[in-house]
Amino acid sequence: MFCRLKVRSYVLAANVAGTLKVAPLQILKFPVVLPHKFLDAEKFNLRFSDASEITEIADKLRWYRYQKGLRQRDVADYIGIDRSTYIHYEEPGRDFYPKEHMEKLAELFEVPLKDLLDDYNLFLLRGQGEQIKAIRQRLGLTQKAYAAQLGVPLQKFKRWEQGSVQIIKSTWEKYFKQT
Repeated sequence: MFCRLKVRSYVLAANVAGTLKVAPLQILKFPVVLPHKFLDAEKFNLRFSDASEITEIADKLRWYRYQKGLRQRDVADYIGIDRSTYIHYEEPGRDFYPKEHMEKLAELFEVPLKDLLDDYNLFLLRGQGEQIKAIRQRLGLTQKAYAAQLGVPLQKFKRWEQGSVQIIKSTWEKYFKQT
């Protein structure tokens, strides 16, 4: 029987004549990296000595992927999406990253999920509705009064607070980033 410990680490366990025998097992995979891709990775990683210096999710994903020596295809296969979709994850300008994909990426890169996300995606992950409601209540305002203060239609504000409509990044930056 295999017992998974980490992304590529397992323990092989067997019952042999009434005695439990275990052996560590690590699955290694060495993708072929083309020379020009290796140089791209080297140049990129020279810009950042540590992932904590990186603010954009796309750059964090690329940095961690290069650190692991993985190709975009390897990462996409691991999280169960098309390579073309993952390529967009590493392109600048993307605002939203699905939680389930980011959780798998955090597992693959062996980092906490929060280390991969920016403030906007953390806001969504932690529940936009509850956070907006908490801000409103801290200000002592009704939904109607807070919507009017923000200059947002009441129904739209209610949907944000209920979490039934995801707030877009530019709107989050305008109204909620500084709070």
